Amino acid sequence: MMGTNFRLQNLHTHSKFCDGADELEDIVLEAIAKGFDTIGFSSHSFTPFDESYCMTDTYGYVTECERLCKEYKDKITVLCGLEQDYFAPSPTYELDYIIGSVHYIKCKREYIPVDESPEILINAANRYFKGDIYSLCEEYYKLVGKVANKTGCDIIGHFDLISKFCETAPGLIDFNNERIIAAEQEAIEELIPYGVPFEVNTGAMARGLRTSPYPSQRCLEKIAQMGGSVILTSDCHSKEKLDFGFEDARDLIQWCGFRGECFYRDCLLILTLFLNLQKLKKSIILMSLKY
Repeated sequence: MMGTNFRLQNLHTHSKFCDGADELEDIVLEAIAKGFDTIGFSSHSFTPFDESYCMTDTYGYVTECERLCKEYKDKITVLCGLEQDYFAPSPTYELDYIIGSVHYIKCKREYIPVDESPEILINAANRYFKGDIYSLCEEYYKLVGKVANKTGCDIIGHFDLISKFCETAPGLIDFNNERIIAAEQEAIEELIPYGVPFEVNTGAMARGLRTSPYPSQRCLEKIAQMGGSVILTSDCHSKEKLDFGFEDARDLIQWCGFRGECFYRDCLLILTLFLNLQKLKKSIILMSLKY
């Protein structure tokens, strides 16, 4: 259980600038009222093939984040981030951090959302994968395995988003299928060397779609075994859900073998140490080649 001294933060937060319900300032005020020390905004990056949920006014978003950061600096740390979709154009504004996420698979010229409905997944499997839903899942995990390299992200977003309907539509996909397990593990193994934390995301719990966060306990145990790190987020789309399910999620994090989840400044430290280690390795290689 979370102790009374547990630090509260959330770096996966959506507002009216994309598909969220609240203004940025209202979310900041809610975070302060809840005792948060950090609130990070992560509007959906612009996806030209699907504008139904994404941000179109990036300048206005960044400008408002900067204003709130200054206005509330004595009460809370306000960060301006982005949830960068795998297929979205690279951001052109300077940001505090990026969450790298896969929301679609691309089949020929069509972008198929993996988290919209079971029916969309079934139809896509029938149209593009000869009815084999597991081939569709394998395609999804191939993209997830590349998301850190593709987006240059600081956090891996909802690793197994495709499992969103595993409880509400249990007959859709058997997530104990050996092909699913193999695809998950391959993606984790591909991502771990980047040194980027995986988010433990309670968003589907808040929507009543799941009783546990992303990623699954099996994935979390694998990440822990490989020396990976995690950061707790709510992926909230309404201010009331800023810390939804945090106690249960933190218990799961500890159960899976993590010493504790990362916080924003910890993520910066992890990335700095990783980049410095990579530079050191390159220097050693160059020296060995020289001599």
